[in-house]
Amino acid sequence: MNGSVASWPPFFLLLALLISILASYTMFNFIGNLKRSNGTFRQFWLAGGAFVFGLGLWAKHFVALLGNQEPIIFTWVMPVTLMFIIFFSLMAFVMLTLQGVLKYRLLYGSSILAFGIAILNYFSVFGPRIERLDIEPGKLFLSLLMLFVGTFLAFMVAESTFKFRELMASLLLGTLVVALQLLGTQALRVEYSSGIYSTSDKLTQDINFLALILGLGALLILVSTLITWYIDKRLNQMDERYRLLVENSLDTIAILKGNRWGFVNAAGLRMFEAESASDLIGKSIYAFLPTADHNTIKDRLHNLVFVGSSKPIEQEWFTLKGKVLHTEIVETMTTLDNEPAIQIIIRDISERKKNEELLINSEKLYVAGQLAAGIAHEIRNPLTSLKGFLQLIVSGRRNNNSYYDIMNAELDRIEDIVSELLMLSKPQVYELTYQDLRVMMRDTVTLLEAQAILHNIAIEAEYGTEPLWIYGVENQVKQVFINVIKNAIEAMIDGGWIRINLSREHDGVFVRIRDEGPGIGEDQLAKMGQPFYTTKEKGTGLGLMVSYKIVDNHQGKIDVKSELGKGTLFEITLPFRYPEAEIKKSS
Repeated sequence: MNGSVASWPPFFLLLALLISILASYTMFNFIGNLKRSNGTFRQFWLAGGAFVFGLGLWAKHFVALLGNQEPIIFTWVMPVTLMFIIFFSLMAFVMLTLQGVLKYRLLYGSSILAFGIAILNYFSVFGPRIERLDIEPGKLFLSLLMLFVGTFLAFMVAESTFKFRELMASLLLGTLVVALQLLGTQALRVEYSSGIYSTSDKLTQDINFLALILGLGALLILVSTLITWYIDKRLNQMDERYRLLVENSLDTIAILKGNRWGFVNAAGLRMFEAESASDLIGKSIYAFLPTADHNTIKDRLHNLVFVGSSKPIEQEWFTLKGKVLHTEIVETMTTLDNEPAIQIIIRDISERKKNEELLINSEKLYVAGQLAAGIAHEIRNPLTSLKGFLQLIVSGRRNNNSYYDIMNAELDRIEDIVSELLMLSKPQVYELTYQDLRVMMRDTVTLLEAQAILHNIAIEAEYGTEPLWIYGVENQVKQVFINVIKNAIEAMIDGGWIRINLSREHDGVFVRIRDEGPGIGEDQLAKMGQPFYTTKEKGTGLGLMVSYKIVDNHQGKIDVKSELGKGTLFEITLPFRYPEAEIKKSS
């Protein structure tokens, strides 16, 4: 830069402006494709955009020097400035990729790029030997302020939703860069050593050198522009295919901006009974969700930023007309209008839920039918006997006293069946107390010992030395022991031993009752606990069913193991619970 006022021939000024705008346009195209790509392609767009933009500004700089009638001297500064502008361009583009991570990414990115442009414009003057340097601070500050503000505005335009945003941003940034160099010639007035000024031979050499640089730069920029145009065209075709898939999808595909609808496809409008997109767009999703689910959904959407996507989950929605929808949804992080957003796919499973309910009701009816048939069968037999004896009494037959005894026995049988069935109904209100299981088992053994002796059976019990506390209903737990031991006695027609072992293992109390009966086959074991299934001649099958129900109500379980010809083992597990008084005493 010499001391005189710069003289800018229109041809070189327009050429520099054209190169600057073309490089900016290519760069913004690269950035636009960067947002739609990932993986290896992102690295390509980052490096390619930085290289094309840096090379374009570097070539523009030499055109402007020639237009200003300044010598073009190839020194170490020239490749260094090229590396600087490419590096700072790359860093600026990296900032733009931190969407949703860095709050002021546009400000940081534009500032880094403006700093790189300033270095290219002002650092290059220090290459040749300088005789005199005059700085005008006001113009220097104005040029830098114009550069930083203009670059930020260009980035803002590129991120906007304008139709020709990339072209507008390119015109703004390209014009700004040329204007900066024009103003910079007046902010820094430099006089170089007299030996470097151009002679006619030197000017011819400079023009030839510049033509080489411009040819290479223009070729690279043109090739890059064609490549980006082709790739952009293919990406637009892919976007169009995806758009058609979204619009023709049978599932609702929507994008949420914060907690509001940002986009909803045609299937979503039909699902939520909306007449137009304006009925949903911009409205809060919580207006369509049950109030009880609001906090859960807020937490889930907040965590989605960290996990990226969610597994399919069921969710209820309300339509605009108040209809309840049963749906299955999948949520994924995405972008909308260059801002973080959430993509949500909603599948209506209301019909499936209805079919599931019908299936469950059908199974309930089937079970109820089986139970009713069993009840009818079990009660019909004693009722038939009662009816027969009543007919005999009416006919005047003798031995009426024996008839009464049999009739009472049949009535007792009916009463037992009804009582056991009541145990299977909704839970009754019982008083739960802390009980030592050893005491309950001793009472049960004492009660059944006489019956065992009559069948030539001996009962051997190991109770242990430590209390085995449980929290439950004493009579119900005793009923379980009675049912199991009575079954063992009735199964051992040839006599033998019934061995009972009580123990505590971890947080459970185990009751093991082993008999020496004929055993139970695998097919019969699978049916244990079913109503009216029994291997006994006069059994109802309700005893074990009631036992399973009682143990389940006490948060326990029953396991049965058996071998044909060797016997059967019933293992009853109940949770161990210290009495509250004992806990307070120990604390």
